[in-house]
Amino acid sequence: MYYNYIILSVLMFGGCFLIKDIYRKKRNTTDIIMTFESMFIGSVAGLLVLFIINGFKFEFSLFTFIMVLLTTLNNLAFNYCSFKALKSINLSVFSLFTMLGGMLLPFFQGILFYNEGITLGKILCVILIGFSLLLTIKKGEKKSGYIYYLGIFILNGLSGVLANLFSEATFEKTSAAGYSILLAIVSIIVSFIALVIIYLSKKEQLTKPNLSSTTLCITNGILDKVANYLLVFALIYVDASIQYPMVTGGVMIVSTISSFLMGIKPSKKEVVAVLIAFIAMLVLFFVPI
Repeated sequence: MYYNYIILSVLMFGGCFLIKDIYRKKRNTTDIIMTFESMFIGSVAGLLVLFIINGFKFEFSLFTFIMVLLTTLNNLAFNYCSFKALKSINLSVFSLFTMLGGMLLPFFQGILFYNEGITLGKILCVILIGFSLLLTIKKGEKKSGYIYYLGIFILNGLSGVLANLFSEATFEKTSAAGYSILLAIVSIIVSFIALVIIYLSKKEQLTKPNLSSTTLCITNGILDKVANYLLVFALIYVDASIQYPMVTGGVMIVSTISSFLMGIKPSKKEVVAVLIAFIAMLVLFFVPI
């Protein structure tokens, strides 16, 4: 059953990548404003849905608050790097850099610090997905964007590390739903304060988002918040060294299919990379030794 939650979150994350790319193209404003605007609108929408999921209960603990604050800052940095990176690379390559980081850091964290077993299937899965990333590297891509590629790699990995830290910690903490609700609240507060500061400084011109971009932010926020909740919940029962490779390969596949549906034809190398990622998923489950 818990694997079904992971699969559902994979579909949601794949949708988030596509929506974020569409929003970036439709919203005629700066990267910094898009970062805080999308976080604010998306977190408000996500909060409402999470309250429903949690039966309108609010939970709090100091440890949860600290973890939520760290996660919020990490998410802000990731969103900013995402908008920058998407100017240089297409959606398929973006998802590969993002999800490889999201796989490797929690993978090694689980094995090195939480005594999760090393199996041949896990090793082969990581090697195959790593090779799939190498296939997406293109000559002539903007070298100025490399810092942002590294950013989305590390920061998305840190999001998994922080989620795993929360799940494994023995301190007094909230439920997974309580954690997700508090994360949405802190994200709303931080992004709202940032937008007010930007407005008062007059260094960036704030323009009112239209109905289309607002709808995209709402949809992205709901999908992202629910998907992250499902992953934090599943971490209670599924090892991080299994969950995150599964998420990585799955999102790569979903993002590539999304590109096809949007009329963006991936290159042959990118298609091969996704096929290798799919094989890596099969290896993870059928080579358990």
